[in-house]
Amino acid sequence: MELGAAATVFLALCLSCLALLSAWKRLHQGGTLPPGPTPLPFVGNLLQLKTDEIFKSFLVLREQYGPVFSVSLGPRRVVVLCGHEAVKEALVDHAEAFSGRGEMASIDRNFNGFGVAMANGERWRQLRRFSLSTLRDFGMGKRGVEERIREEAQCLLEELQKTRGLPFDPTFFLSRTVANVISSIVFGSRFDYEDPTFLSLLRMINESFTEMSTPWAQLYDMYSCVMRYLPGRHHRLYHLIEALKAFIAQRVQLNQASLDPDVPRDFIDCFLLQMEKEKKNPSSEFNTTNLVLTTLNLFFAGTETVSSTLRYGFLFLMKYPEVEEKVHREIDHVIGRHRVPASEDRMKMPYTDAVIHEIQRLTDIVPLGVPHTVIRDTQFRGYTLPKGTNVFPLLGSVLRDTKYFSSPEEFNPGHFLDENGRFKKNEAFVPFSSGRRVCLGEGLARMELFLYFTTILQRFALQPLVAPKDIEVSPRMSGFGNVPPTYQLCLVPR
Repeated sequence: MELGAAATVFLALCLSCLALLSAWKRLHQGGTLPPGPTPLPFVGNLLQLKTDEIFKSFLVLREQYGPVFSVSLGPRRVVVLCGHEAVKEALVDHAEAFSGRGEMASIDRNFNGFGVAMANGERWRQLRRFSLSTLRDFGMGKRGVEERIREEAQCLLEELQKTRGLPFDPTFFLSRTVANVISSIVFGSRFDYEDPTFLSLLRMINESFTEMSTPWAQLYDMYSCVMRYLPGRHHRLYHLIEALKAFIAQRVQLNQASLDPDVPRDFIDCFLLQMEKEKKNPSSEFNTTNLVLTTLNLFFAGTETVSSTLRYGFLFLMKYPEVEEKVHREIDHVIGRHRVPASEDRMKMPYTDAVIHEIQRLTDIVPLGVPHTVIRDTQFRGYTLPKGTNVFPLLGSVLRDTKYFSSPEEFNPGHFLDENGRFKKNEAFVPFSSGRRVCLGEGLARMELFLYFTTILQRFALQPLVAPKDIEVSPRMSGFGNVPPTYQLCLVPR
């Protein structure tokens, strides 16, 4: 026992020394970083940050140091950008310099720089170019995928009718229907709603998004050099993602066994054909690892972000029934009660369009944004950011920028309407990020949100189980993502 205790103490001391050395190197890596709170060795600025409210902690620091500041997340010094001007200047005006993907230790050990979302350099360029082209070929953002969404929305209506006006949790009703749209693109087919494998996948995706937003994940991102060796909940995310990877690897094997080069069925088939085409190219990034992880990127993001936004949206509409009533009236006027909604209806429905934008703005699914890194020494607002500096563009601070939204903390569709009730764009509306790393599925997500909201509200009225004033809309958890509260509702046929 004594020998074991001594070995544990010795290991902890070694790890601490390595962490302190790493911290010293990072803090003396050259360049002139923006101002920020003075960090402690190894601890960094943990005392100024709340790991269960990391976004709010950054906003507090903004009040003291301005829209661009530095902060130490453990031994790692990062630059934080707040507000529309700072984020746009970095991601759009200096798009190339800020195009790298930053560190996310909590998932980096699953991806190791592979897959389009986490890749950098030539690997990222090859995968992004191929993914955009292939998704377009499968109708992403076009008429082809619209038909898939409309068909899936009708399947959802059948499931919702089975609730017979009784209370239910909408979480997996919504994730099943949204997941089937992206499934038809990446896997070439949809799942039956009661398929146990499908339900298991959705639970793992839901739990993974939750785990990414826990204080444990924030601590792991700060102190992975130590926490990777310690037992605890922070390892759960790793195992969930590994299970998702295993499922997709099995789907890849099935596609390989039945591949017809003349008739590619889905994204996986197209990637396999590209692998064969470039098998003699030593600089090609088309390999099985990138296939599995890029497919996982598309499937995960295409499921969780849209379904969470829908779930949050229904909560806002129940809290503000006068808004829901106006949407009902516009649906009745433009679409009627019987015709299936179409994406072209959006242009004639400015109020509904504004409501959906406001739901996305206030839902703020990924408030911190996915971290970037500068790919070369970069001059920015009088500071020198050395190559490899991690940058956090706080999308939530853009979506709540008081210069662009008159009442940023309130649910107000008027943020997207002019004085004549016509829809107006707002350049600070960036839920999909901006610049080189803008979300691959933006067009698909926008179409899904409009068609699902209008299809459901055409048929049903939302009925909360408590008075609207008592509905809580604060996130159940806020970290990497804002996790919607768990709730039940009733659907009343119109």
